[in-house]
Amino acid sequence: MFERRIEHAELPFFLELLGHLAAKGCPVPRTISTPAGELFLLHRGKAVALIEFLPGIVVERPNEKQVYEVGRTLAGVHRAAADFSLHREQKLGLTAWRSLIEATGTAGLAEIQAELSDLMAEELLFLERSWPIDLPCGITHGDLFPDNVLMSGDEVTGVIDFYFAAHDILAYDLAVTHAAWCFSDDGRHFCTGLSAALLQGYEDVRPLLPAERAALPVLARGAAMRFIASRAFDWIDTAESSTVRRKDPLAFVRRLRWYRQHGA
Repeated sequence: MFERRIEHAELPFFLELLGHLAAKGCPVPRTISTPAGELFLLHRGKAVALIEFLPGIVVERPNEKQVYEVGRTLAGVHRAAADFSLHREQKLGLTAWRSLIEATGTAGLAEIQAELSDLMAEELLFLERSWPIDLPCGITHGDLFPDNVLMSGDEVTGVIDFYFAAHDILAYDLAVTHAAWCFSDDGRHFCTGLSAALLQGYEDVRPLLPAERAALPVLARGAAMRFIASRAFDWIDTAESSTVRRKDPLAFVRRLRWYRQHGA
């Protein structure tokens, strides 16, 4: 059941994408259509769909082999989606980051961390001036965190939650995945081994162009900014009494500071 942030008009893109990728051998859950061929129905104003069950568990502390397989799987999804006929524009790109930060407001950012407003202003200006515009694009997952990957041992058995998927820079999707998998949850610790494994796994299926590799440090900073912006907005916009668990934006502020110092 689709509760929020997903427009009904966009559901065919998401649900047909699952079927397309599954048919290409990617470990994603197919959408199971009704006898009349409908991918979703409306129930009391909400869209509902039946999605295939996949085996496996979420791994909270992955090892290098598992992260290597995540890299291979992401590259496989990028290659398999290359001939997908539907298109969806990226709605959480640079413009949206600035809009979310401005909506959070200086006071809201200061509530999270005193110097956060200045950091965001400086970083947004850098990203707007430096964001690459000539890299290979395609369908990206956009949210490949460990809780969106199912594993059995070292094998990836499922990639789920494609509801941020959009047409975007492929290497940016790799940068998002890097930020999600190569740090501790709180962003305080970076693992060089996991980073190397992820990048190697990806390139063993889809080698990066020199320009893509050179852009990774900027793309990684953008990946961190994307989650700072959305988490900061949700942190201020969501009441503490809400049943929705707020996610700490500082976990990605720490990632951003690491990328600013070290690259990707």
